[in-house]
Amino acid sequence: MLTSKKVSESIRLGSILMFSGGFLDAYSYLVRGQVFATAETGNIALMGISLARGDLAVAGRYLIPVAAYAAGIFLTEWIRMRVGENGTVHWKEGILWLELLVMVLAGFMPQKWNSLVNCLIGFSCAMQVEAFRKMHGMAFATTMCTGNLRSGTELLAVGTLENNGEQRKYGLWYYWIDLVFVAGAAASALLCQVLAERAVWVCAAALLSAILFIRYHRRMAEV
Repeated sequence: MLTSKKVSESIRLGSILMFSGGFLDAYSYLVRGQVFATAETGNIALMGISLARGDLAVAGRYLIPVAAYAAGIFLTEWIRMRVGENGTVHWKEGILWLELLVMVLAGFMPQKWNSLVNCLIGFSCAMQVEAFRKMHGMAFATTMCTGNLRSGTELLAVGTLENNGEQRKYGLWYYWIDLVFVAGAAASALLCQVLAERAVWVCAAALLSAILFIRYHRRMAEV
């Protein structure tokens, strides 16, 4: 049985999504022009540097993936409000289907379309981060590690100082999902050598397993 009432907050589903996040980050760097496309901090910083240098054209190029990321969040909220808990497909499951479709399409795109692929990766990761934001009621992110590392270390520190085993356990969960991110990146590094652009289809397979996980467990628990 799941230890959380919500399927979407289970550590097992979070681990699948975290693996996918690590895989995509390594994929975009190794295959799509050495860009970390799953988060936008770097693009925003580079946009600021370009603006300071007066290079508006370059700043505009960095603005495009940032806008794609924002569009992913906007679309996710639109789907949540319009679809909701449909009897056939829960809105969170719908997000995963859309992300899976994006990954399949990205695998067909040649190197000359790397900028578009990175925008699509950012767009889909934004949807995933917005839809799956909690693990057992605690905030976490599935495509980046910094916040998880902070939360996990805080819980471990508090748990150790207050001799609270429950807090320490939750802290170790955060460390676990960051290790899964590392595993996803390592798997991507190995598979990209063999599959190149099509390695992203392995990520699509991981997302399909997440969908099947939700479908199997939604009969027993809330999504």
